[in-house]
Amino acid sequence: LVQDPWALLPTIRHAGGVFLGEWSSEALGDYAIGPSHIMPTGGTARFASPVNVWDFMKITSVFAAGRATAESVGEAAAVLAGAEGLTFHRDAILRRQGTSSE
Repeated sequence: LVQDPWALLPTIRHAGGVFLGEWSSEALGDYAIGPSHIMPTGGTARFASPVNVWDFMKITSVFAAGRATAESVGEAAAVLAGAEGLTFHRDAILRRQGTSSE
């Protein structure tokens, strides 16, 4: 236990859950007051969160690029697609810009 746990909170970078204060035991968080009993273990809190409702939600990303955006990043995107061997992706970008890979 530390004297002022709230002062340490901003210094914690990777944790599935932080139990602050002498009355906030992990067991109390797991079974009564916490959002999830399933926490990342083995150092995986560096890149993973506790199981939560978002893990059961399906999302769809929507993209809409205007001509100016497509022209400003298109060449770089085409180079990356080509480097990955995705020639049809590369060609889709280049043809929209009126150029060709041939």
